[in-house]
Amino acid sequence: CQNYKCSCSLSSFGHCKETADWLLARTTQRPRIAIICGSGLGPLADSLENQESFKYTEIPHFPRSTVAGHDGHLIFGGLKGKQCVCMKGRFHMYEGYPLWKVTFPIRVFKLLGIETLLVTNAAGALADSYNVGDLMIIQDHINLLGLTGENPLRGPNEEWFGPRFPALSDAYDRKIRTLAMETARHLGYTSFVREGVYCMVGGPNFESVAEARLLHLLGADAVGMSTAAEVVVARHCGLRVFGLSLITNKVTKDYNVKVSVDHHGVLEVSKMRTSMLQTLLTEIVGSLDCGERKETETCYQNGV
Repeated sequence: CQNYKCSCSLSSFGHCKETADWLLARTTQRPRIAIICGSGLGPLADSLENQESFKYTEIPHFPRSTVAGHDGHLIFGGLKGKQCVCMKGRFHMYEGYPLWKVTFPIRVFKLLGIETLLVTNAAGALADSYNVGDLMIIQDHINLLGLTGENPLRGPNEEWFGPRFPALSDAYDRKIRTLAMETARHLGYTSFVREGVYCMVGGPNFESVAEARLLHLLGADAVGMSTAAEVVVARHCGLRVFGLSLITNKVTKDYNVKVSVDHHGVLEVSKMRTSMLQTLLTEIVGSLDCGERKETETCYQNGV
């Protein structure tokens, strides 16, 4: 249909290249690491040194943030001696964006020369042992939307970015997860750092009791409304990925327990744990191995 063709066209290599070229022409920074800041976790981006900031509204083809706690700035800067770019606010399908648009920045990152993507989010706990304020290293995910056919890779494959059928059995980099656990031990965070499975749902409503029971039965330890689609596209592009969830609420699986959950509460918990999450991620970034930039990483600029 015409709308289908339009969506595929707008997410094409050409539009991603236009966005990447626009950014490269306005900053001399050439980051190797990209960080997506989830709900209320924007202060991490504010900690970057030698910042160069661009509003989403001024970046060609970029979506617009419409959710509280998602500021809407792309910030370049240094973190622990590493050049990074941070999304201070992400996009969600419940805002009305198709998943190819939600994940558009990931392909732009690839064209900027990004090798490693760090994703953070606010999530609800399904695992009984998790507490509000815990940090969960994402071991794997359940892309519930993808299982129903809502996949950001749907449509003609962009061969420049990756294969038609990417494997996701190792979606979250094992070495970085090990590094994160070691860093948590060094910082004395082990009492509230977990490792588990994240499930992405569409939102914007929070889960019903029956839905929470189902997701837990499927093996999910935490649930949220983002991340998995971004990771699918990142792995399709060949980026290594690390994910971290801040547990901001407990999802009830008991009809006899009344739990009040709202977005304001999510943001309040984010404020409480922001400094610790920021410290953990900063130390992880400082320990990441980022080698010398290869000429092939920017070959697209020469028309290849």
